[in-house]
Amino acid sequence: MNLILFEPREVEAREGALYGELAPHDPRAVHLLKTLHKTKGGSFEAGIIGGNRGRGIIVSVAAPVAVTLALNDPPPPRLPVRLGVGFARPIQLRRILREAANMGLESAAFFGTDLGEKSYRQTTLLEDGGARAAMLEGAIEARDTRFPAVNRFESVDRWLAGREKPGRRIALDNVQPQGSFFKESGRSPPETGYTLAVGSERGWSDRERRLLEASGFTRLSIGERALRTETACIAALVLAMERCPAFFGVPFDPLSYQPENTPGF
Repeated sequence: MNLILFEPREVEAREGALYGELAPHDPRAVHLLKTLHKTKGGSFEAGIIGGNRGRGIIVSVAAPVAVTLALNDPPPPRLPVRLGVGFARPIQLRRILREAANMGLESAAFFGTDLGEKSYRQTTLLEDGGARAAMLEGAIEARDTRFPAVNRFESVDRWLAGREKPGRRIALDNVQPQGSFFKESGRSPPETGYTLAVGSERGWSDRERRLLEASGFTRLSIGERALRTETACIAALVLAMERCPAFFGVPFDPLSYQPENTPGF
């Protein structure tokens, strides 16, 4: 664990400091005491979900493990990218969500597609806590305290008909592309980042291509190979990240973070 994260309800103010307790069997306590071999007085990197980061100090190793927290540093800035993905196998969705949190995306949406496997839409991952667990893992690795907002839609149509899709709109398509995502580097960076669309394992139907084009999306390729869904997502995110350097260093606004809008929270 690169960061020991606490839920807001797990800490309280005591004598001008934040105080928290962990049960001996809590994975975070086990990591501190057994893996990192921390003892009383030992310090560690800590944060509160949705809030700041900083340092923690172990004040007692007896059950429960007691810590104080000094959290004065903001979390890393968000990558100004919104990701829409056709439903894939649950294990792939879990990986996508983990990497979305790890890379600091603003949001991730999942939708049914014309050519996608219909049974994948029945996953409970987004409601049963599985999505949160995956994003928690990614956030901890990145030393982040926030998760992307996550939503699901019955179809591409519903996703496109929802709220405005800010930034430059790109749909990955290696079958009927209108250009190459790699050549985006020759264009000026978009002022509000990207909204990316990635199809299901079988790609887009012609109907969906028309819908995407009508909604302002440009279909771009990232090569001739048919990539796994999570691989295509990560590749597109890296390319988008390379185009958004100006957004790193944007101050953290805690009022803008609303995890309650994410299923499974």
